[in-house]
Amino acid sequence: MGLRYAGARVISAASTWGLKHLFHRPAANFPGKVALYVDPQVIGDARGKLERGSVVVVGTNGKTTVTNLLADVLECAGMSVVCNRTGANLDSGIATSLLHAGHADWGVFESDELWLAKVLPQLQADYVVLLNLFRDQLDRCGEIDRIQDSIVGALASSPKSVLVYNADDPLCAYIAEQAAQAVGREHTPSIAFGVSASMGLAQNTVTDATMCQRCSTMFTYDFRQYGQLGEYICPSCGFSRPALEFAAENVELASDHVAFEVVRPSENNAGISLSAPFNGAYMVYNLLAVAVGAELLGCSGKAIQQAIDAFNPQNGRLETFDIAGRTVLLNLAKNPTGFNQNLKIVAQDDQPKVVAFFINDKEADGRDVSWLWDIDFEELADSGRMQVFAGGIRGKDMQVRLKYADIHADVVESAEDLLARMQKLPTSHNAYVIANYTSLPLVKAALEAAAADTSTAESAVELAASASDPSAAAGTVEPAAGGVEEPTDNPVVIAHLFPDLLNLYGDGGNVRVLEQRLRWRGIPVEVVRVQHGDTIDLAQVDLVMMGGSPDREQRLASADVVAMRDDLKDYVENDGPLLAICGSYQMLGHEWLLDGQTVEGLGLIDMTTRRPGTSADRLTNNIALSSPLAAHPVVGYENHAGRTYLGEGVEPFGQVTSSVGCGNNEQTHADGVRYKNLIGTYLHGPLLAKNPEIADHLLTEALKRHTRRSGIKHEPLAPLDDAAELSANAAMAAKLGA
Repeated sequence: MGLRYAGARVISAASTWGLKHLFHRPAANFPGKVALYVDPQVIGDARGKLERGSVVVVGTNGKTTVTNLLADVLECAGMSVVCNRTGANLDSGIATSLLHAGHADWGVFESDELWLAKVLPQLQADYVVLLNLFRDQLDRCGEIDRIQDSIVGALASSPKSVLVYNADDPLCAYIAEQAAQAVGREHTPSIAFGVSASMGLAQNTVTDATMCQRCSTMFTYDFRQYGQLGEYICPSCGFSRPALEFAAENVELASDHVAFEVVRPSENNAGISLSAPFNGAYMVYNLLAVAVGAELLGCSGKAIQQAIDAFNPQNGRLETFDIAGRTVLLNLAKNPTGFNQNLKIVAQDDQPKVVAFFINDKEADGRDVSWLWDIDFEELADSGRMQVFAGGIRGKDMQVRLKYADIHADVVESAEDLLARMQKLPTSHNAYVIANYTSLPLVKAALEAAAADTSTAESAVELAASASDPSAAAGTVEPAAGGVEEPTDNPVVIAHLFPDLLNLYGDGGNVRVLEQRLRWRGIPVEVVRVQHGDTIDLAQVDLVMMGGSPDREQRLASADVVAMRDDLKDYVENDGPLLAICGSYQMLGHEWLLDGQTVEGLGLIDMTTRRPGTSADRLTNNIALSSPLAAHPVVGYENHAGRTYLGEGVEPFGQVTSSVGCGNNEQTHADGVRYKNLIGTYLHGPLLAKNPEIADHLLTEALKRHTRRSGIKHEPLAPLDDAAELSANAAMAAKLGA
């Protein structure tokens, strides 16, 4: 044992003792963090404790569940395990787990995707289990390409690590293909698993992989399960789902359980039949990953089922509480795909229910909450009677998002506030609480305390039994304001250009805001979503919206946009209102950036976009502007690598007034552009959600164009109750000092 490692063990033990006995805090990351300062190779030095080897689990969703359950299976099979069960998945958390443990048969660790590059070179794990990749915390992690490159690099540093990957995810399959080409991995096998047939699921609007990463052609699917997971093929280069070495067959999905068989399609042996009292298609993939990993480590089907039967998550993931006779399900959701899967669980309960969402924006969550608008909350609006609450640091943003899904939500100050309000509702109403990363521990602690408090239970039962006020019961979700007119022959037409490609950071939510604000006023509206390859006559359009995208999707969309150059120019010059966000905004100028290369733009605006460094040199922050189009501050979130420079006399959309944020570039501290009725901006959020004045400005100009086009006269826009929007706006403006 080297001196550095010995010192690391001593300081880790001392910090662990201090955390537990003096500060009464769990020793999850800090002991490993200080140990790594003393001995940067402490993980490699400690891996000798693992007699048979180790497994690392990575992926956007499901890491903690799969890691804990796989560790449980090994223990059911009679083996000893070291595991970072609390979800402390940085190198410091894994180091802490190893330093706290004695000798064991296996180590089973979850790792943050970007931290695998620090962990795997030292751990040299026998297996890396790759579950899925979805866009998550884009301001921290960047685009998925960056995460893929990091994982491939990590695998190259550990050439004997066998990659066990979800082949239904083309992003994972591409990693497997790239890793196989790394030096030293030529003879290291990779193992593909997936679901053999369609589970017959309704699809959500946003997916994270529409294009082949080999050749940038749109995928075609025989079926999709959810997100980008399914059986895919590129019609151009032939990249497709690899042959499955382990497959889930005969999948049964029900509201109270999942069941399936795990088979090896290349063998004739009988498969393993598994069932679990969980809900959701994502649990099929989680359990399949556990079964594959367990079988590779020599565990029997009996041990796998035994661990599943005994699995009692106590980490806030699918954790159930009995509070005053009410069943409360708590789960984590931190990105659109995970959130949509949670909503499907809630929507299956057609009885009156309580639903609460807690959203924070701390560093571990990602400061940008634009992703809330990539979630299909509209599906929840059709799931029956419910009382809905929104909490967390960004609870007001959640309230606004739900409003535009026709769901009324009350803002709660805390989980304790939620519990107090739930006491006034009948205990027969199940409750579903969904929280993102840093909000989860506080919510979990409050639920645990309430579940242990018998006096709370007694008072809640009495309140529910005596409640006679109809307003105290869960009510049917109603539209947030106004009403919906029957379609006419001359609706206001909003064109959403290429949402299958240009829809990043929730930009498509701008269209939802515009549509709803017309419907609530009784003005007929039609949204035309122009997909890649489609054409549209802009002469018949009253408002155009274009969003942002990653480089690969933007390259494909740019060809469609360039083909519309003349029509777009005529539309803008004839006072057509157009909102262009981020990448689409860049396209409007003389030149912009594509894959780091300068390319010719549309030339609609006298401006250029350049890049001072790499795509990692990004301007990311909440931002507030002063704009002549709004009396209130215009707030949003910027996340862009390009720097845009306006020509002489060209007016920006607004001037940065916040203490942080840059807008177009670091020199001018102005954002976007205004020309006639065109608005270009770097503000995500989406922009219009917390800035209703900008939305109504665009709609006013759209109605004028509609009058010119159809001859139908419109009254000035009637006022709407924008209390929720302006409250969210004020909260962010105050935070930014604007």
